[in-house]
Amino acid sequence: MSDARIARRTLLAGATAVALGATTGTARAGEVPTLWDEFRRTPLTHPQIPYVGRAGCRGRTARPRFAADVTDYGAVADGTTDSAPAINRAIAAAGRAGGGTVTIPPGTFRIDGLIRIGDSDVVLRGAGSGRTTLHATKSLTELIGVYGSRYGGDKSAWSWAGGLIWLAPHARWDSLIAAIKARAWPFEGWTGNKRDEWTPLTAVEPAARGSWTVSVADASALHPGRLVLLRLSDDPAHTLLRHMAGGGPGPASYTWDDKTKLLSYVPYEWPVRITRVRDRRITLERPLPLDIRPEWNPQLTTHISELTGSGVEGLTLDVTETPMSPHLLDKGYNGVVLQCAYDCRVDDVTVRNVDNGFGLVAASACTLRRTRVGGRGSHHPYFCREGSHDNLIEDFTIEQRTVPAPADTQLHGINVEGLSSYNVWSRGKMDMGTFDSHRGLPFANVRTDITVNNNGRHGGDANAGPLFGARFTHWNIRVTNGRAGLMKIDGLAPYSATVGLNEVSESDQTDVPDFSGDLHSRLELYGTTDAVRPRNLYDAQRALPR
Repeated sequence: MSDARIARRTLLAGATAVALGATTGTARAGEVPTLWDEFRRTPLTHPQIPYVGRAGCRGRTARPRFAADVTDYGAVADGTTDSAPAINRAIAAAGRAGGGTVTIPPGTFRIDGLIRIGDSDVVLRGAGSGRTTLHATKSLTELIGVYGSRYGGDKSAWSWAGGLIWLAPHARWDSLIAAIKARAWPFEGWTGNKRDEWTPLTAVEPAARGSWTVSVADASALHPGRLVLLRLSDDPAHTLLRHMAGGGPGPASYTWDDKTKLLSYVPYEWPVRITRVRDRRITLERPLPLDIRPEWNPQLTTHISELTGSGVEGLTLDVTETPMSPHLLDKGYNGVVLQCAYDCRVDDVTVRNVDNGFGLVAASACTLRRTRVGGRGSHHPYFCREGSHDNLIEDFTIEQRTVPAPADTQLHGINVEGLSSYNVWSRGKMDMGTFDSHRGLPFANVRTDITVNNNGRHGGDANAGPLFGARFTHWNIRVTNGRAGLMKIDGLAPYSATVGLNEVSESDQTDVPDFSGDLHSRLELYGTTDAVRPRNLYDAQRALPR
């Protein structure tokens, strides 16, 4: 055997030991659940635990050399001069150059407008969240206008969309602004309201969940590095939605036809990059999230041009403190939002006094690391919606609010909805909030190694469908106030896993299962938290050899 192969095997063994929590000279410290041993044997097809080892930003191999300092474009760190135009000029220059780094030196820069990144490979970098501050003075309602809901009434879509630092490709931004001015609410995803007008590239042959490769009818338009959408349409019997829920008698007997909000999210759109093309055989960057069946008309299609390789690093967005608005009437004092973004990142960023903190809207394969939400309290500290997949949110903090919550406001916590799948929340500290499912059949999402004061409430209209699809996993969760709601999910989520949770009891918002009969869920090491090994499910999956 070659030295290289021996070294690789040694490296993988060492990485797995670290992920399992082993220490030198000591056996595994803690209990290894049966579920982990099962998962290691069938990581790509386990019935309760999703494979999320490829979640998050994979990184770009090259970074354009263009560099700009915002002070060279007129930004002033005096706390009174509006520096938003200067910062946006520097960002636009980086975009025209094909990408680059825009630096913001230490100090406080006032911004009376929003900051936009619309080009790939543009990184906005401060000197650190404790050194560079952007002080925002206006809401998105003031800056753009009223963003009404497509579901009628006086709801504000700024309650779940848009950011004062907003990463979105130009084409998506232009369509959003046109729709807002026309008082029309657009679908915010990769194909917008014209979801049936995007160009099919090729049909896809049947394949099983967990496959890295698929066969296509015609590979002539495909090449390594290309980002495509895998689109799966539902059929009249709603077998796609039933498949997302794990299948069986419960989902088969569920009433799907009247769930109009849920049905608006279909077809399921999963962006993925191609890594290899050999004849009609295509290798993907990530394994298939679902089966591919002929009745769902599986297609690889074009989409709006993605934003990729961009990010925000090392700054605090401090919003002028205003009272929280009544529920669903947010004015849009929002933080950082990634929309139609793939392989983008946010690192070492704090937002304060926001209506909504960090958002993933039709964003995939992105990483939020070392992020923090603080100040007077937020409606959605984190939201993940409109078909967002394969994202990683790690080392995150939701601070306790600094002022009491006004009447008629809501606190959700870490939100996921709208067919979003294979997202991971890892190593978190939540001094308030909850594990919010806003219905819309999110599935195969993981929360792991999180401490939470579970005092929030979940949301979601009844016509948005089930709270959970299949393969939700909560792994090593420490609930400081002992409240069960949306933490212990073995009685709520089909084909789910709850592993390593301290004892909790029902109080306040108590939910009933959406599906009848046996949920095929698993509960293991209940009453145990930090003793469970591996401590962090995502880290342990990353350490497994592919």
